Amino acid sequence: MEKDINNLPELICENYSFKHHDPTLLSPLTLAFIGDTIFDLIVRTRVIEYGNAPVKNLHRTASSLVNAGTQAKMAKELMPRFTEEEMNIFKRGRNAKPHTTAKNANIYDYKTATGLEALLGWLYLSGRMSRIYELIFPVLPNYEVRYK
Repeated sequence: MEKDINNLPELICENYSFKHHDPTLLSPLTLAFIGDTIFDLIVRTRVIEYGNAPVKNLHRTASSLVNAGTQAKMAKELMPRFTEEEMNIFKRGRNAKPHTTAKNANIYDYKTATGLEALLGWLYLSGRMSRIYELIFPVLPNYEVRYK
């Protein structure tokens, strides 16, 4: 029986047995690690919706959206829509003590972006991709995509 590829994120979690584990028990930085990838995939998918372009331009465009400053702005827009549980996960990520420093962002934006990434990672590992879509898709169009 062929699996439905439209449920790829759920299939990945199922095949790696995350449905049997509580993602809440993972460190917030581990959640942010995977959440960064989920956010990056969503943004890169949006960028290529605008058509073909040299990969260098695609990367620059995606990087302009996948950075601490933009993620912090987005998190501020999203916070009123977080459930209490989501806000707790976001705060755990935001308040985590990173072992690295922000290269191109102030510490506040960096920590806020880490909170958003932790929340996305937690939602993903909880099998709640639909909630990620509910949160991200309405605000993503507010951030202009221009090939650089």
